[in-house]
Amino acid sequence: MKILVTGGAGFIGSAVCRHLAGNPKNHVVNVDKLTYAGNLASLRQLENHPNYSFFETDICDETTILGILRSEKVDAIMHLAAESHVDRSIDGPAAFIETNIIGTFRMLNAALTYWREMPEPNKSNFRFHHISTDEVFGDLPFDSGIFTEDTPYAPSSPYSASKAASDHLVRAWHETYGLPVVLSNCSNNYGPFHFPEKLIPLVILNALDQKPLPVYGAGANVRDWLYVEDHARALELVVTKGKPGESYNIGGRAERTNLSVVETICDILDNKRPRSGGKRYRDLITFVTDRPGHDRRYAIDASKIERELGWKPAETFETGLERTIQWYLDNEWWWQPIRGERYAGERLGAATKGAS
Repeated sequence: MKILVTGGAGFIGSAVCRHLAGNPKNHVVNVDKLTYAGNLASLRQLENHPNYSFFETDICDETTILGILRSEKVDAIMHLAAESHVDRSIDGPAAFIETNIIGTFRMLNAALTYWREMPEPNKSNFRFHHISTDEVFGDLPFDSGIFTEDTPYAPSSPYSASKAASDHLVRAWHETYGLPVVLSNCSNNYGPFHFPEKLIPLVILNALDQKPLPVYGAGANVRDWLYVEDHARALELVVTKGKPGESYNIGGRAERTNLSVVETICDILDNKRPRSGGKRYRDLITFVTDRPGHDRRYAIDASKIERELGWKPAETFETGLERTIQWYLDNEWWWQPIRGERYAGERLGAATKGAS
């Protein structure tokens, strides 16, 4: 099966490419613009791989995308390319509108043209898989249930609003034009090759540098955590076995407060790389002003994908986090250039309501 992956040099996208390319029956066509978070070093093991090819292309370039679909004779599209950091969306929402909404619109147009040209049975088997986030569902109170596929959308940030808009576009192209689409909404991912602006890699690397470990507010916000390689397995099931027009929630059943996550990282590092003088990494925890519009809680009900497609996460939060920390300890070659040249851990998204 020949699968085009947009955003394949990003965190989740590179995990998908590595996973898919591990099956010799697949051919992975990676399309990525290589923005700040795109990193071909994450795909070093696939260089010169016989069933992997890469195109440095903007998803907003509809003509080029259509040309790649035709020349590569693609069987399915997994659309992951997106601006994805909430804090950056607060500082500069325009890039999120352009990539997440306009880019998805361009991808849908190219896919529709290509799909209409396909012969049978290729046409019936084609899928456009849109990968989204649980943040489109908005704020979940601490004492309420969890997100299902039928939860109404209520995005809180420019990022989640842009992803909600792209979800609606994908559904509209299915309902209006018949394009065979599947959608998935995932909880917070973590794991190897994660750009260090996000909580878990930021805390790991700040701790190794003996820098403050920033925790928003009181650290009480709750997230459901999903190991990225478990997510990649789930996404392959959705694109190959998912029913057209359906959406699937993917989560790790691992709710944790942000403070608990940071404290667990500290405790693991105390064992793996102790600080000098008997100091503890928890001593580096620093509470900072909360993010504007910070949703209290996200939690995913993954019953549908477990029941219908037979997926379950292989990692618990504890085993996945330990694997992740060990990976960062062992792979300084990957993250050190990023910390030195692209992102040193500075605070993002510090705007406040009412600020001009």
